Amino acid sequence: MHYRFGEKIRAVRERRSLTLKEVADRAGVSESLVSQIERNRVSPAIDTLLSLAEALDIDLEYLFSDFRRERAVQIVHVDERPTFTRPGGVLYERLAQLDAASQGQDGIEAYYITIEKNGKTGGKEYGHRGWELGVVVEGTAELTVGTKTYRLNPGDSASFRSDAPHVLANAGEGPLKVFWIITPPKGEIGSGV
Repeated sequence: MHYRFGEKIRAVRERRSLTLKEVADRAGVSESLVSQIERNRVSPAIDTLLSLAEALDIDLEYLFSDFRRERAVQIVHVDERPTFTRPGGVLYERLAQLDAASQGQDGIEAYYITIEKNGKTGGKEYGHRGWELGVVVEGTAELTVGTKTYRLNPGDSASFRSDAPHVLANAGEGPLKVFWIITPPKGEIGSGV
């Protein structure tokens, strides 16, 4: 990637009413080099950039303020969500999966889960590494983590370390709909709660 400092350096120089020669003399470089940098013809070496910043009294944060502002964004349209169905009337719709290895940081995955009446997901035998956070969108849920059970209504949320066995069950008369986040990602759709 070729980052362009020229416009900012020129703007500061002109705002301070300095000539190319004055800036070049202060920075200890040639007037031609300053001109080429301002026109983005060359990318300055770090020591040259530091000398120019010093000569113009520019804060380095200002010079780099636009660097890496653009980030990759993953969009999943509602009609393109990957889905997975589990026995007992549980539908997982993947909203996002950002894997740690490809992102260079902790990963995360998010699901919109629909659990039919009397349905449940999760396991009483074991948990998995990481954390989970869920919000009830519609219906009534019973969340069991370890040996404790919690009742959750629309708008209620729960977060917990997922290394304990945990089960999310529909405790209402209609479908239970939840928004659920798991970190780090489990890697396969529907492998969290």
